[in-house]
Amino acid sequence: MIEITNLSKTFGNGAKVLADVSLTIAPGEIFGIIGRSGAGKSTLVRCLNLLERPTSGRVTVEGRELTTLSESELRLARRKIGMIFQHFNLLSSRTVFDNVAFPLELAGLPKAEIARKVAPLLELVGLADKSDAYPAQLSGGQKQRVGIARALASEPSVLLCDEATSALDPETTKSILALLQDINAKLGLTIVLITHEMPVIKEICHRVAVLDGGHVVEEGGVFDVFTAPKAEITKSFVRDLVDRELPEALKERLRNTPLTEGNPVLRVIFTGPNAYSPVISDVVRRFEVSLNILQAHVDYIQGAPYGNIVVEAIGKPADIQTAIDHIRNQDLRVEVLGHVAGHDRAVA
Repeated sequence: MIEITNLSKTFGNGAKVLADVSLTIAPGEIFGIIGRSGAGKSTLVRCLNLLERPTSGRVTVEGRELTTLSESELRLARRKIGMIFQHFNLLSSRTVFDNVAFPLELAGLPKAEIARKVAPLLELVGLADKSDAYPAQLSGGQKQRVGIARALASEPSVLLCDEATSALDPETTKSILALLQDINAKLGLTIVLITHEMPVIKEICHRVAVLDGGHVVEEGGVFDVFTAPKAEITKSFVRDLVDRELPEALKERLRNTPLTEGNPVLRVIFTGPNAYSPVISDVVRRFEVSLNILQAHVDYIQGAPYGNIVVEAIGKPADIQTAIDHIRNQDLRVEVLGHVAGHDRAVA
């Protein structure tokens, strides 16, 4: 559907914003692109419809290389690429109906056909009763719904979302993301979602690319990237969501104990079907080891469970190592976080 090949963008002041970016986005996919401010993500999304023309590289959408098209051909191609923005970009002097109708008017469609197209779009985004309202009379979430309906008016095959939920409160964000999921399912629309918020990626994206300093530093399925991040920037994004910060009391215990002595503190990561396995109770039953649970959390990413449990292992070092090996043989990850004094049994 979308092929980005060796894309680079350098502005007139010499600032290189994108460097050799290559991505493939499949038809019907919700693809997230995440990065911190200044990473180049907004420039990248604007290159996808050539609102920003890349310095080098290719952008191919549905088999057409956009960078080779004439201006008239590009205008036609852009009709198949809808876009919604962080600050809505609605026309304040036009009603909801007229805002959605605007691109159809520019395309020269007759009024009857415009009315026939706009009404079901307002129904789709839940604004059928706001047709005659003006933007000033709408909430932020309603304004974004108008923006989505307007972007869908020309029946695009691709929808670009540039920080579409950044100006919204958490509850409204969830409703807009649910709407985008619904549109993706009903219309088979390919959605490219630009954001700096990892919860947005976690909520609806199938795959994600992490952008840092104009480079793609990591790419993959959302579950894989969340549960086994490789790049440092990705680890920082997902840490608060899936690798919960250790309690301060436990961190203090780890700091105050020599690293090679005492009871090891283990983080056990459960992913996929293994998240349902009674591994902790199995270890206690089978080995001469007690596991004192210090912290535990189970989350769901793209419908698949991800468990994160921190335990203090109490027993002989050889028995503890046997227990660790057993856990790893169940295709689970085990990380030794440090050691705590053997006489200190208080739960952190």
